[in-house]
Amino acid sequence: MKVLFVTSEAEPFAVSGGLGDVMGALPTAIAKSEELSGCEVIMPLYKSTRENYGDLLEKVCDISFYLGWRKTGASIFKIKKNNVDYLFVENHVYFDREMLYGEFDDGERFAFFSTAVIEYIIFSESAPDVLHANDWQTALTVIYLKTKYKSNEKLSNIKTVYTIHNIEYQGKYDLTILGDIFALDDEYLEVVEYDGCINLTKGAIICADRISTVSPNYANELKYDFFSYGLADIVVKSENKLKGVLNGIDYSLFSPEADADIYFPYTRRGVKSGKAKNKKALQRELGLSENSATPLAIMICRLADGKGIDLVLCIIEELLAENLQFVILGVGEEKYESAFLNLEKKHKNFKALIRFDRKLSKKLYAAADIFLMPSKSEPCGLAQMIACSYGTIPIVRAVGGLYDTIRPYGSENANGFVFKSYNAHELLYTVREALNIYCDSEKWLSLVKSAIKSDFSWNNSALEYVEIYNELMIGKNKE
Repeated sequence: MKVLFVTSEAEPFAVSGGLGDVMGALPTAIAKSEELSGCEVIMPLYKSTRENYGDLLEKVCDISFYLGWRKTGASIFKIKKNNVDYLFVENHVYFDREMLYGEFDDGERFAFFSTAVIEYIIFSESAPDVLHANDWQTALTVIYLKTKYKSNEKLSNIKTVYTIHNIEYQGKYDLTILGDIFALDDEYLEVVEYDGCINLTKGAIICADRISTVSPNYANELKYDFFSYGLADIVVKSENKLKGVLNGIDYSLFSPEADADIYFPYTRRGVKSGKAKNKKALQRELGLSENSATPLAIMICRLADGKGIDLVLCIIEELLAENLQFVILGVGEEKYESAFLNLEKKHKNFKALIRFDRKLSKKLYAAADIFLMPSKSEPCGLAQMIACSYGTIPIVRAVGGLYDTIRPYGSENANGFVFKSYNAHELLYTVREALNIYCDSEKWLSLVKSAIKSDFSWNNSALEYVEIYNELMIGKNKE
């Protein structure tokens, strides 16, 4: 069985968020399965990827094709890593940009990419048994296989999986570009049209043989309007082919024992002294009062409404009146960036680090005692799992994948604290509960040891996806 992952990003080649982390780790885990004969990942060749990995790129082929009325083409390159073939679609016009996304022509860019993927499959020696697409940027690969390319014999046996990493971003466009940009005839309008516009996520949900999300709880939440951003009825109609598969984390990247980015690597056995040393080093670097006994709370996230920033700002004066230090790392909406920078001027026990910095984030995980993640919605979340791997205790809202991964204090194998309502003072109450437990060093160390033993490896996720692929293959053989 051969699987082709289609993605707009993958670690380490190009990453803007959780999708890139997943696509850097999941294919590697799946490639270990004896049931697979091949595993490939295909993504755009961005400017940054060429600059950082150009010496490793091996030319595979050139392809030419039409995108609507325009004749165009692409070059395909390859890098082999961890038994996975990473394929890159090169086109300087579409992908020589400073940013991965956020361009005015994103719809056209990813229509080109999706077409290039299908045309490459036609050109190549053999087609994959399963095409696994991810989020709206690759939705057209699934749609094209069931529409404009459905009569192509080489493609007719490919089964498709479409993973929704975050349904908030759906790929919505004006109906007038159906033919010119997306190269779809009017007969396929009903496949992609929803609520008066083109909706690529809706089209992929309809066309895919199986749909997955990044946690079981999120799969259930998507049946409700609050979480599905208008697509609840489409999800409900397709729920017989929907499954939530919990994401994992790559422990080769997030292990305090082998992490070269933190001040002092430490083992599970040495977590107490290791974290104390890292805390003092961080306090020194950030200009905080040096005291390893002072509880250190952190947030690492986009500064946006969905991450619960509004809740934090509601209670931050009360929070900073507690005996703790608080550091936030992230970029986002200007109103939140300004609010945190102003707070830093007023409070010696608060630091606002308004930037995206992966190395610094790992120093924070290693040094901190408490990790705040009060999200309004969270499809899966990786940060709470990373926090656990460093022995940092998450405080999360019981939503999406946070509900699936964090077991509340007082329960069996507890690894964090959980609150239910999207309410600022319920968050404050939970922080105070955590601080009370922190004062009891024996209880706190027991909780830390339980958290650091949490297993969020990709092995279980890989097994579930291979099971999905096998089910599709069994169905194909019966056809």
